[in-house]
Amino acid sequence: MRIALDCMGTDGAPASEIAGAFLTLQEQADDLTFVLVGDRVPIEEALRAAGSWRQGAVEVVHAPERVLPEDPPAQTVRRRPNSSIVTGIRLQKEGEVDAFVSAGSTGAVMATSLILLRPLPGVARPAIGTLLPTAAAPTLMLDAGANVDCKPHHLLQFASLGAIYAQDLMGVDAPRVGLLNIGEEPTKGDELSLEAFALLKQSNLHFVGNVEGRDIIRGVCDVLVCDGFVGNVLLKFYESVAAFTIKLLTRETEREGARMDLEEVLRVLDYAEYGGAPLLGVNGVSIICHGHSIPRAIHNAIRVAAQAVRTDMVGHIARDLRGEVDPGFPGPP
Repeated sequence: MRIALDCMGTDGAPASEIAGAFLTLQEQADDLTFVLVGDRVPIEEALRAAGSWRQGAVEVVHAPERVLPEDPPAQTVRRRPNSSIVTGIRLQKEGEVDAFVSAGSTGAVMATSLILLRPLPGVARPAIGTLLPTAAAPTLMLDAGANVDCKPHHLLQFASLGAIYAQDLMGVDAPRVGLLNIGEEPTKGDELSLEAFALLKQSNLHFVGNVEGRDIIRGVCDVLVCDGFVGNVLLKFYESVAAFTIKLLTRETEREGARMDLEEVLRVLDYAEYGGAPLLGVNGVSIICHGHSIPRAIHNAIRVAAQAVRTDMVGHIARDLRGEVDPGFPGPP
C-alpha cells in the first residue's frame, strides 16, 4: 500500500509529517510505503534526522510550491499545479498511490479532490466527516464544513456515507444515525430539518431521530448529520471546549495538589487521537488533518487512510450507490 503524505501542511512541516510517518513504521507496518510530497531539500534533511528507515519504505516526490492561506481553494489546481496538495492528489488519480493525507488547506484539499478525483457517480455533495469525543465511543459528524447550503436529500446522503464509514472504520454493524436539531420532537426545526427528518425516517438507515446539542456528548448516535455551516461551528466550539477543559483540569489538580491520573481524560479530548477527517464521496481516499497536527496526529491520520484502503471503503460506497448492496441498514438491531 502506498500513501502520499503532504509534507508541507503542518505548522511544523516537514518534521511533523515525517515524524508521524516514522511512528507508523515503528508499528511494524510492513505493507506501507510512503510517498513524501513537497520540497525535496527540507524533506531529505528531516528524513535523516528522524532515524533509520526500512529499505524502500519512503520515496520523495519534489513539489516546490506550497498552498498559501490567502490562495482561493477553487483555483488551487490552476494557480498551484506544482504544490504538494495538487501533486499528491494527482498521484492518487494516476494510480501511483492508494491514499492521500494532508494537514494543508482544508479548502484546497477538498477542491483539488473534487476536481481531480471527482465525486463518485451518484454523490451529489461529498462531505467532510470528523470524529467528536463523547462519553461513549466517538461520534462521526458530517458535514464538518464542505457544504454550507444543503438540501434535505444531501443530508440523507451524508447519513448513508457516514454509516458506511462507521461500518468500515469504526466497526459498528448497524450505526445509529441522528439528525442535529433544536429539539427531539419530529416537528422541531427549520424546513431543512423537517424534510430531512422525513427522508431519514423513511430510509433503511438505523435512524434514532433528532439529537439536541446537549445530547451529543452522551454518545446517543454513531453518525450525526447536519449541514456544513452548523457542523463547522460545532466542530470549532468542540475543539475550544476540549482545550479549555484540559487547561482547567491541569490547573485545578496542580493547585489542589490532587494526585489524579488525567491520562485517559486528556487522551479522549485530544484531537491528535483522531488523526484526520476523511472527505467522503470522492473517488479516492483524501484525509484532511488539522494544521496544528503533531506527529501522533499525523500517525493516526495515516492509520485512518490505511484502514480505508484495506476495507475498500470507496468501493463499498460505490457499490451502495449502484444499489449492489442494501443502501442502508435494516433498522435497529
